[in-house]
Amino acid sequence: MSASLALRNIIRQSRASALPRTAARFASSSAKQPSLKERVAELIPVELEKVKAVRAEHGSKSFGPVLVDQLYGGMRGLPALIWDGSVLDAEEGIRFRGKTIPEIQEALPKAPGGAEPLPEGLFWLLLTGEIPTQEQVDALSKDWAARAAIPEFVEELLDRCPPTLHPMSQFSLAVTALNHDSNFAKAYQQGISKKEYWGPVFEDCMDLIAKLPNIAGRIYRNVYGRGKLPAIDATKDYSWNLTNLLGFAENPAMVELMRLYITIHSDHEGGNVSAHTGKLVGSALSDPFLAFGASLNGLAGPLHGLANQEVLLWLQKMQKTIGQDASDEAVREYVWSTLKGGQVVPGYGHAVLRKTDPRYTAQREFALKHLGNDPLFKLVGQVYNIVPDVLLQAGKAKNPWPNVDAHSGVLLTYYGLSEMQFYTVLFGVSRAFGVAAQLIWDRALGAPLERPKSYSTEAISKIFKNKQ
Repeated sequence: MSASLALRNIIRQSRASALPRTAARFASSSAKQPSLKERVAELIPVELEKVKAVRAEHGSKSFGPVLVDQLYGGMRGLPALIWDGSVLDAEEGIRFRGKTIPEIQEALPKAPGGAEPLPEGLFWLLLTGEIPTQEQVDALSKDWAARAAIPEFVEELLDRCPPTLHPMSQFSLAVTALNHDSNFAKAYQQGISKKEYWGPVFEDCMDLIAKLPNIAGRIYRNVYGRGKLPAIDATKDYSWNLTNLLGFAENPAMVELMRLYITIHSDHEGGNVSAHTGKLVGSALSDPFLAFGASLNGLAGPLHGLANQEVLLWLQKMQKTIGQDASDEAVREYVWSTLKGGQVVPGYGHAVLRKTDPRYTAQREFALKHLGNDPLFKLVGQVYNIVPDVLLQAGKAKNPWPNVDAHSGVLLTYYGLSEMQFYTVLFGVSRAFGVAAQLIWDRALGAPLERPKSYSTEAISKIFKNKQ
């Protein structure tokens, strides 16, 4: 049998194995449905064969030349990673296992009376490529609630941090400390078979995601003096508990925003700093707590997770300078003054995207439903209508359209979460979903240690000295 035919057969088997899960969504709730771990275990043999077939048919083929400029330019556009959960298309934006944001908003289970997808369902989709049932999502909510407690020594670590220590530093510290109880680290020391790595990694990833709300809530209340942390409610979903731990669950719209926020920030393929860092560190067989702690340190950088703060500061400064309800011409002049001052317009442009970020669109649609005539939201709309044309005229961006950061800070501020230094912590909670899903599959599929080749500038000069 040819490799091409073998691959087609494997894909058919994979789709066939998903059919009973789809049918189960409409079956009686009395029928036992597989847990997430059980479903992953069923999928691993199929995925192993699929990878084997792809490598047999395409392993010797080339994506194309690697340019010297790509090495100096942050490896932009360089195909170098396998990332299963999502793929970013320059024109369409992000697709989670092939599904667009509007498609997952429609398809994923929701909380009673809610309109936004539950992140539990998104995690199921990232891991399996399948839309879970409401029953499966509810079970995942309960599982995470049962795992949510953090060790007492981690609580003490956070309580001893000075409030002047950046929330992301505290977040990374706490996540890294969870390594103390890593299932994978213990199993590895005991000599677990490589084929079984994925099992304890799965447990660690579930523990990691489950404990993040308690860590984030404790940091928020310690740093900003918001009182005692409430208990996790096992009858509620993940986003409700996170919002409650932050002190905002009395507002159903804020809970809905958090469901949307986590979902759309969860994964953005594997090349961004936080995702790639987690995959890289995980490839050394560091446990998921160490790997994701490293991810958070990357996310804390101004060119990655801090961008939404810069957007909000820029908007607030503009509003203070030109006043509320300013004219379009005043906004346009302010944008030009930003560019002429040697600065960028924050929240616009993207390393890959060449259209408006669908994550921005999802947030804007939420704002149109809930924010009404909020002055800052009105300004965001004006900026959206004005900035792309200005950037095109100035020749400042290949993509003059807004990205996800252009809107999120305004939404959080509207609902009372105005402490901008904390925003990246919420981004970190979200990004754990995508990193964790890939760590599980990397161990299940036996992904090797990452070790790309590097060159010095002198070496490059010698290599191409006599070449045209």
